[in-house]
Amino acid sequence: MKIAGREIGKNNPAYIIAEMSGNHGGSLDRAKEIIHAAKEAGADCIKIQTYTADTLTIDCSNEYFRIKGSAWDGENLYSLYKRAYTPWEWHEELKAEADKLSIDFFSTPFDNSAVDFLEKIGIGFYKIASFELVDIPLIKYVAKTGKPIIMSTGMATLAEIETAVDAIRNEGNDQVALLRCASAYPAVTDEMNLRTMQNMAETFNVPVGLSDHSYGSVGAVTAVALGASIIEKHFCMGREIETADSSFSMTPDEFAAMVKDVRQAEKAIGRVKYGASKQEKDSLAFRRSIFAVKDIKAGEKLSEDNIRVIRPGYGMEPKYYEELIGQTALDDIERGTPLKWGMFR
Repeated sequence: MKIAGREIGKNNPAYIIAEMSGNHGGSLDRAKEIIHAAKEAGADCIKIQTYTADTLTIDCSNEYFRIKGSAWDGENLYSLYKRAYTPWEWHEELKAEADKLSIDFFSTPFDNSAVDFLEKIGIGFYKIASFELVDIPLIKYVAKTGKPIIMSTGMATLAEIETAVDAIRNEGNDQVALLRCASAYPAVTDEMNLRTMQNMAETFNVPVGLSDHSYGSVGAVTAVALGASIIEKHFCMGREIETADSSFSMTPDEFAAMVKDVRQAEKAIGRVKYGASKQEKDSLAFRRSIFAVKDIKAGEKLSEDNIRVIRPGYGMEPKYYEELIGQTALDDIERGTPLKWGMFR
């Protein structure tokens, strides 16, 4: 899979997405500030969401439209979306700001009109949110653009993921990545089940990653260690700026620390390699080897009494010890001398 010309998948650095969501709090200036801060914190990409309250739901206040649990407990869906949405008239300006900073920019559309709008402003790839994974008509519409799709899989059964992936592929679009996601706000580490991410990679033969709503960077770093190619985290300028998403979002300093941890984890994972590493080469001298531990006269037999396997490692390898017992010294060997071939017969 390629995003903005960049390879996404095995043996490539994780692609790190900063999700702005509603953390702009209705301020265009803050939205731009978030883009700048995300770039500085090491994000590869900034993501927004393209919807209005009316494209997501209806203005109704009966019990079905009341949120139960999560960070928005008791709130009405319509009022939440009205408060959290990103005005469509900002999109081009935000994209231009991201382009100026050389940070990728994309969005999650929530209906066909959002896809049409994003196509007009030149969005290069798309996100499907966990809650929309079951909206097969929308997924097909996005897939028809032929552009890469990153799809979150929170709450989804294996069969539901298969249906969604098939919907994309049946439109002739094979540019898809799947993100493990716990669709709780905030999510708890105990329920991440990141091994599911590995299973999705094997089952669907796609790049995988993590859309992480938990606190801290443990989930992200662990996901990368398990093969994640994409990491997505909500990003805010500060949790004291109360927005719909700020309570479970990372601040710039926290995000930068996560990026650093992820990059260090990637270096630690490295590649398959045996033998001494560059930094280990000096340590080879402190392995065990065979030394004379007493003065040995020419013609004297080597024995358990006068040779031993000890540190350091300048002598013959210990695997030859039994073979040397009973050999005859050709010359005098001083105590503390590492044994070498040619000193005995």
